[in-house]
Amino acid sequence: MQARLKNPATLVPDALAPLMTLGKILQNGKVPARTLGLVHVRVSQINGCAVCLELHRLQEKKGGEHDDRLLLVSAWRDAPSFTEAERAALALAEAETRLADREDPVSNEVWKEAARHYDEQSLAELVLYVALVNLYNRVNVTTRQVAGAQSW
Repeated sequence: MQARLKNPATLVPDALAPLMTLGKILQNGKVPARTLGLVHVRVSQINGCAVCLELHRLQEKKGGEHDDRLLLVSAWRDAPSFTEAERAALALAEAETRLADREDPVSNEVWKEAARHYDEQSLAELVLYVALVNLYNRVNVTTRQVAGAQSW
């Protein structure tokens, strides 16, 4: 397999640095790193981004995440190993990622459940993090970046 193009974020001068800065800001925010890791995996599963799935599986394992949770994140609704707060973050991430799938993509129910577990600052971080993961996924999938050939 070969990429169609070198990663656009590395080809456009000065594009990568702000993306990396935003990622670091969000990683150092109020939302637990493990929750962000699960969100990254779930969004990448939905978008079919092998690059992000491989990278974040390795990063999350280094951070102490368990294989069973990483394997079950696509079935988080039925798997008992996720907290209510993680479930709320995953529901919000799915809704934000699948905007075109339904008339009311981010329903009040999804939002209220997330707001029950996260304050305004944390919700802002989650929304931005999901958007950033979607950006990475869309760039990687569109240009067919190859998993294992670190492109960022």
